[in-house]
Amino acid sequence: MPPSASERSALVIGCGAAGLMAADLLSRAGCRVTAIDHMPSAARKLLRAGIGGLNVTHSEPLERFLERYQTDYPPLLTAIRSFGPQQLIEFLHELGVDTFVGSSGRVFPSTMKASPLLRAWKARLATQGVNWLLGHRWLGRNEQGGHRLQNTVGQHLDLHADICILALGGASWPRLGTDGHWSAHMPQACAPFAASNVGVEIELTSSWQHHRGAALKDCRVNIAGLSQRGDLLMSTYGLEGGAIYALSPALRQALAETGSATIELDLRPQLSSADLLRKLQAQASKTSLSNRWRKAGLRAVEMDLVRDHLDRALWKDDAQVVACLKALRLQVSALRPLAEAISCSGGVRASSLDENFMLKSWPGVFCAGEMLNFDAPTGGYLLTAAWASAHAAAHAALAWSAQMRAGREGL
Repeated sequence: MPPSASERSALVIGCGAAGLMAADLLSRAGCRVTAIDHMPSAARKLLRAGIGGLNVTHSEPLERFLERYQTDYPPLLTAIRSFGPQQLIEFLHELGVDTFVGSSGRVFPSTMKASPLLRAWKARLATQGVNWLLGHRWLGRNEQGGHRLQNTVGQHLDLHADICILALGGASWPRLGTDGHWSAHMPQACAPFAASNVGVEIELTSSWQHHRGAALKDCRVNIAGLSQRGDLLMSTYGLEGGAIYALSPALRQALAETGSATIELDLRPQLSSADLLRKLQAQASKTSLSNRWRKAGLRAVEMDLVRDHLDRALWKDDAQVVACLKALRLQVSALRPLAEAISCSGGVRASSLDENFMLKSWPGVFCAGEMLNFDAPTGGYLLTAAWASAHAAAHAALAWSAQMRAGREGL
C-alpha cells in the first residue's frame, strides 16, 4: 500500500509568493511542511509590491498572456497554461480574497492591498500545520544531501526531508530579502543575474533637468523593431515607467552588444504625423512660436524637448517639429542597477532542470518562482509565473516522492 502524504516531510525554502503557494499545496496534500526564510517575516516583496495596488495577474486572452514571457524553459509556459490567470483568481477567491479587473485589464484584490491576502493565506497555512522557521538563510546542501541553514547569530542547522522546494527569489530587491545570495551555493546551475523592468540612463539636456519628475503621458517607445506604449517619468538619470520596463530585455541586449542603445519616443502616438502637422499649420504665423505650439496642443515639456533636440533654425519648420515629436531619438547609456530593478533575468538555467522543475544534479530538489531564468513585464505576469511554477513544482514533487517511496517499498 503506498505511503500517505502525511508520512512525507517537506522543506519550502523561501517564503515569498512562490514559497507560500508551494507550502499551501504540499500541506493540503498532508505533508509535514517546514517553511524557511532568512528574513524575520514572510513575503516582504509581496507586501511592498502591494503598496500601490497589488496587481496579481492580467485578464487578457491566455495566448496573448503567454507571449509576454521570454524563457528557454517551455515547462514554465506549460505551468502557466495549467495554473494561469483564471485558476489564480479562483484560488484567491477560495482564500476569501475578492478581485476586480481594472480599466487596463489588470487584476487586483478588491482591497488593492497585499496584507489582507497574506493574513488570510497564513491563517490557512496555520490550519494545515505549516511550521515556520524564519531568520535562517539557506547555505546549500551538506554531504549527506540535507540542507544547511544559518541563523542570524551564525549558528548552523542541517535539515533533511523527503521533498524540498527552493523558492529563493531573484536578486532585484536585496533590501527585502531577494538578494541572490543562494546562487553562490549552486553556481553551475545559474546564469548571471541582470536587471529587468528597470529605468534607463540617458544623457540629460538642460530642459530635462528643468522638467525632472514630470510625466510624459501616453508615449510610444521604439527600439529595434519593438514598440511599447504607456506613461513615462523623467527622472534625475533618464527615464522610467512601464513602457521602458517592458523593453528591458531588448535594451539589455543592445547595451551588451554595442555598449549603447538608441530609443525613439513618439510623444503623440494618438495622432498621425499628418494630423499633428495640420494642428501646427492651423495656427497664425504671426503668433509667437511658443503660442503657436501651445495652441496646437504641445505641452511645456514637449516644447522644451523639441528645442533641445532640433536646431534653432528649424523651430519654425512645422514638418521638422512634427518629425521630432514623432521620433525623438535618445541615447541610452545603461540600465539602472540591479538593486533598483523590479525584477531580474538570470538564475537557475533551463538546462539545469528537468521537465518538472527538478534540479538534475539534486534529485528531489525542485525550483520555483523568480529564481528561474525568465523575463516578463510588470502587470501581473511576474506574480502569475511565480505562483504557476510553484503550483507545478509542488505537484511534481509529490509525484516524485510517491514514486521514490513506492520504489523503495517494492525492493
